Amino acid sequence: MPEPLENLAPPPRENLEGYVPSLGSERELRDALEKALCYRGDITLRTRGGTVVTGYLFDRSAESADLGQCHIRVLTSADARRLSIRYGDIVHLEFTGKDAAAGKSFQTWLKKCEEKKAAGEKNIRIEPEPLV
Repeated sequence: MPEPLENLAPPPRENLEGYVPSLGSERELRDALEKALCYRGDITLRTRGGTVVTGYLFDRSAESADLGQCHIRVLTSADARRLSIRYGDIVHLEFTGKDAAAGKSFQTWLKKCEEKKAAGEKNIRIEPEPLV
């Protein structure tokens, strides 16, 4: 018997909009930047030099144990420049933009389908359409 669809869904996404993580340790910085990479909205960060950057974090290189060798890439909101910023230069991070994926989880979609069925709507399909 196939597994119920709700058991196959990924866990609900954390709502990070407005979140200001602590960056007091290397682990906290790395964890915050991983969350920012998965976030589908803008972030705002401040560097050691005082530069403030707002934009979408779209890439990162975090394999090195040396924070000076790790960097993120941000597409700026103001002028669509692509900036590379070293982890070691980041002193403040905020999740400032609206998360474009907020409320659009599989669980939300499944719940809406069940509500439509309960309201008597017909032809509500939970199964995916075949690919052709």
